[in-house]
Amino acid sequence: MLELKRIYWTRVSLRMAYSAAIVWLAAAFVFSFQPNTVHTTFGDAGPSVTDILGKMFDGVLAAVAAPGLVIVALVITVLIIRSRDVRRRDPVRRFTRQQRREGMARADGQCEMEAGFGRRCSRPAEHGDHFYPWSKGGSTSLQNFVAACSGCNRAKGARIPSPSQQERLERRRRTYVTLEDAVIVGERQPLP
Repeated sequence: MLELKRIYWTRVSLRMAYSAAIVWLAAAFVFSFQPNTVHTTFGDAGPSVTDILGKMFDGVLAAVAAPGLVIVALVITVLIIRSRDVRRRDPVRRFTRQQRREGMARADGQCEMEAGFGRRCSRPAEHGDHFYPWSKGGSTSLQNFVAACSGCNRAKGARIPSPSQQERLERRRRTYVTLEDAVIVGERQPLP
């Protein structure tokens, strides 16, 4: 649970930082075109087009340098995280028949995902989904298996569920699963 919280909030904070840096970059670009209060002398002939464009280019470059460097650093961080996710991937992508059978029996053939307001979806389960996405290092194990209808499976996609979603799913499972070990949800592959 602590690992999922750390991973979830790290990725959320990276998305927020990236959005803020993009807004910062756009604002810096727009405000770089505002006229400066400092006047420079160009000589007796007055400013030439080359001088004006050169000063404008220098102003834009100076304004977008800091947010640009922040964006580059964030992109490099995301690429490192994604490469680690790829290295974590379970070599087995699909659940075995036995895992599907046990997972569907544990869920009584009903979707285990949320339908809204923390309620369990009432549709029949059609898919075995990785609670922690396989593409992000989720293991192909019974602990990471969640029975899902096609609508909930598509809606979740490859997003990492929030820690509160994990807590709510474990709380809902306590109402229909008798074994305490089967209540725990989510498992991630260790780095090789």
